[in-house]
Amino acid sequence: MQHALIRCFAGAAALVFVGATPIIAQTPDVHYVPTPQDVVDRMLELTGPKPGDYLIDLGSGDGRIPVTAAKRFGIHAHGVDIDPVRITEAENNAQRAGVQDKVKFIRANLFETEIGKADIVTLYLLETLNAKLRPRLLSELRPGTRVVSHTFSMGDWTADKHEKVGGRDVYFWIVPARVEGAWRLQNGERAVELQLKQTYQNVAATATVDGQPLPIEAVSLRGAELSFRIAGQEYRGKVEGNALVPSGGGDWRAERI
Repeated sequence: MQHALIRCFAGAAALVFVGATPIIAQTPDVHYVPTPQDVVDRMLELTGPKPGDYLIDLGSGDGRIPVTAAKRFGIHAHGVDIDPVRITEAENNAQRAGVQDKVKFIRANLFETEIGKADIVTLYLLETLNAKLRPRLLSELRPGTRVVSHTFSMGDWTADKHEKVGGRDVYFWIVPARVEGAWRLQNGERAVELQLKQTYQNVAATATVDGQPLPIEAVSLRGAELSFRIAGQEYRGKVEGNALVPSGGGDWRAERI
């Protein structure tokens, strides 16, 4: 959202962020505060837009994030906002920037908006609303999707990066694959059983052969990429459903059991 207010979608009231306390305003015509352009620029830089990416801005205000993404990085994007005035303003901004063919704006409830096709999701919402969105972000977005938020974090989902831009907080996450559970890794004649415990992108693991523990270390999950070392041998693969497929070759394979 390009402003420090969140409209209530169930009625005419709006939340206005004043200091550290959200208050209820009974008018839809509340003060609008845009995200500074240097913050917009850094939010997008953190996500690393590349050709073919699609960005969804939830709470898009005057549209400056989608418009900047299209103009600077050449990607397609759309913004979602509940305020028709903001939608019109965003469309006009896209027209002036010459990116109306790459950007669209939709008046809708952001909690009901389809997000699964996004490669990048941008947010400027209260932390309570981020927390409400978090289950959808984790379950509906593909592993590797990048999420960036201005000012507000995502509760106990720790950011992969956290920066200050002009005194403002910017948080960045990569949606992790779901890897928790038991896996069997087959490497030639050797079968290793793995037990993975996951808290968002943080993974703890144990490895055993015939019930005997093996040292496992350097466990890392970044999007769909999972890597670890067992007894000094490095394994790096991509999670594809219930399989872990070697990245860059290799004759091993792991499957969920």
